[in-house]
Amino acid sequence: MTNIVGRMREALRGDQRVDADALVARLDAIRRFLDAVDGEVPDTRLVGAHTLVERAGTRLSLSRDHTVVALAGATGSGKSSLFNSLAQMELSPVGVRRPTTGVAHACVWGPLDGGNRLLDWVGVLPRHRFVRESALDGDDESALHGLILLDLPDFDSVQRSHRLEVDRLLGLVDLVVWVVDPQKYADRVIHNSYLREFHRHREVTVVVLNQADRLPPAELPRVLADLRRLLDVDGLDGVPLLATTAVEPDGMTGLREALERAVSDRQAALRRLSGDADTVAAALGELVAVEAPGHVPDAGTVRALDRALAEAAGVPAVAGAVEGAYRHRAAGTTGWPLVRGWRKLRPDPLRRLHLPGPTTDPQAPEPLLAATSLPDPTAAQQSALGLAIRAVGDRSGGELPAPWPAAVTAAARSRLADLPDALDGAVAGTDLGMDRRPFWWQLVGALQWLVTLAALAGLGWLVLGYALRALGLPALDYPRVGETPLPTVLLLGGLLAGLLLAAVTRPVIRWAARRARQRAEQRLTEAVARVGAEYVLIPVRALLDRYALARCAWQDATR
Repeated sequence: MTNIVGRMREALRGDQRVDADALVARLDAIRRFLDAVDGEVPDTRLVGAHTLVERAGTRLSLSRDHTVVALAGATGSGKSSLFNSLAQMELSPVGVRRPTTGVAHACVWGPLDGGNRLLDWVGVLPRHRFVRESALDGDDESALHGLILLDLPDFDSVQRSHRLEVDRLLGLVDLVVWVVDPQKYADRVIHNSYLREFHRHREVTVVVLNQADRLPPAELPRVLADLRRLLDVDGLDGVPLLATTAVEPDGMTGLREALERAVSDRQAALRRLSGDADTVAAALGELVAVEAPGHVPDAGTVRALDRALAEAAGVPAVAGAVEGAYRHRAAGTTGWPLVRGWRKLRPDPLRRLHLPGPTTDPQAPEPLLAATSLPDPTAAQQSALGLAIRAVGDRSGGELPAPWPAAVTAAARSRLADLPDALDGAVAGTDLGMDRRPFWWQLVGALQWLVTLAALAGLGWLVLGYALRALGLPALDYPRVGETPLPTVLLLGGLLAGLLLAAVTRPVIRWAARRARQRAEQRLTEAVARVGAEYVLIPVRALLDRYALARCAWQDATR
């Protein structure tokens, strides 16, 4: 497209009557539109835009000195007679039976060399090209030098190939002269299928009522007025309407003057491109008919997505394991030292899930995540996640014109297959805050050891006294606390103090475990939310950005 735009800008340079930059900008906007919607809009809805973008630079780079005019009409309208009369030679076969010919004939005023490449592009065969150049004419034909006049096949031909050829050529020529006759000027085919479709090409459209000599002089104004009314209904108000006849010397004057003006202006190709741009922009407008949504999806939809992701990732299970692991580890540190050993026989809840947190391989350039043993999401969780992702698509693109809603939903689901691994990695890589032991655990553990040692000291002291008495040795004289021997106080006091300390610490551990669970749940939810943003929201927003770019380009194309 860059080359096309460059060739077009070069072709228009120096022509002060044409705003070359404005026309190039409109075509470039259509190209940007095509880039923005590539892969999202069916190609069948972009054929006209692609054709225009490719055609624009090619047409103007081939020849700015020629104006391609087509005579189009139904069987029996006399367009071939007009063609021969303008050329003053019998070049195109004349007939009233269908089909007369299925190919276009071309007559070039001036040297043929300058128009050969243009005719190659239009698709007129060399054997059907003729030159209207004769020394006998003098300067009589100089006003038409640069005119390439085409006699098209009948658009109402019974041969489908002929109709397709007419449609193809009508998309390439610079100016169209529609030829109608007094009998069929109101035919619905020409009005509904052709003239009405050219309402954005009024500046490059001429309508002639041919064979006017067949009408009584008093009837001609009435027929022309009725034809004008029909043209106004078709949206062609203001287009030139001429009466012609190929059998009278002055019957071609109006048409010839119109062709001379088109040739001298050299504006027909530019006006045709402008009309094509209007037509294409109108069709593209249906694809971007509404403003691009702003902040999408809404916060409620994102929260619902995050909850579904958290459930599918096993966040509640991990959070519960964090609470259990906190209580398990805290009890192992702050509990009575004499019974701590048996706790080691019970597995750590986090260790069972293989969730020690991030680990690092010294040989690897990036951290590696520990593998988890989280259970796969249930069918209900998978269904809830699917519904949440669909809700993101519906809320984000539901108000856009077709086919964008389906494209937004597809974007939301585009990385669905990668979500399980990404969620597992996010959970495994989240710092759950369990790799640090609180200071108060150490303090309580030290106190437990202190009272335990006191109890053991008292027990040992008492055992020593019993052993001496059993051996008949003098008994020990225990210090007393009131009436109670000190060893007994140490033993009973140590045991009671340990039990009391454990009882006081237990609710604190439960409270702290709940706090650890909440903290871990928050961190895990944030981690899976980042996964949701990367795998669901970012593709959706990227597609909506493309929609916004397409709408902006369309607005530029309509200016």
